[in-house]
Amino acid sequence: MSDEAGGKTEGKAGGKASAGRSESELSRRVEVRAARKLKGQQAQHQASQTIWAGLGMIGLVGWSVAVPTLLGAALGIWLDKNYPMNHSWTLTLLIIGLIAGCLNAWYWLAREDRATHEGERQRK
Repeated sequence: MSDEAGGKTEGKAGGKASAGRSESELSRRVEVRAARKLKGQQAQHQASQTIWAGLGMIGLVGWSVAVPTLLGAALGIWLDKNYPMNHSWTLTLLIIGLIAGCLNAWYWLAREDRATHEGERQRK
């Protein structure tokens, strides 16, 4: 009878060891799945930020071109009314405003592009 009891005890001890191993295996699997899920959520969040950043950049480019162009046209209209000349101040300042706006937009896009590439290099 003692042999049977010893066998049962040994079986339980062996069962506890395998249960410990299966718990560590389960713990490892849960940890891997949690890490994968967290990585997916971070990628989704980053994609969402990228979309909003892109839309914001479109707005920034639009306003950086439109505002100087309209200011140039408004100043040109005022100059044409108050100081008439042989050439059109409106057309001249409209073109100057458009060129200034395009240069401003180019500056902002180049700056954002540099920042994006530096961020990608740091992640690697």
